[in-house]
Amino acid sequence: MANVRDLKKDINFVLGDIIEAVYVWEFNNTDKGTEKSEAIINEAITTFDELIAKVNAKNVEDKKAHFKTIRQELEKDGRDLIEKVNKLD
Repeated sequence: MANVRDLKKDINFVLGDIIEAVYVWEFNNTDKGTEKSEAIINEAITTFDELIAKVNAKNVEDKKAHFKTIRQELEKDGRDLIEKVNKLD
């Protein structure tokens, strides 16, 4: 099992890359509004905060299952956010 530090790095990299993709979209589409893109950034930040809080939870009985669930949630939320970035117009 990967350690907690690697899981935190994965969360940071995945959500950071999504936020960076939104900023690139905003830079390339200055003529379009940023309401939708800012909402995606806010959702990514909220997801980051929630996942890090779950990683840092101390009252977990089965840590291996807990961290596996967090990884699955990161994958699902990351895919959802990427789809939203791809649908920006």
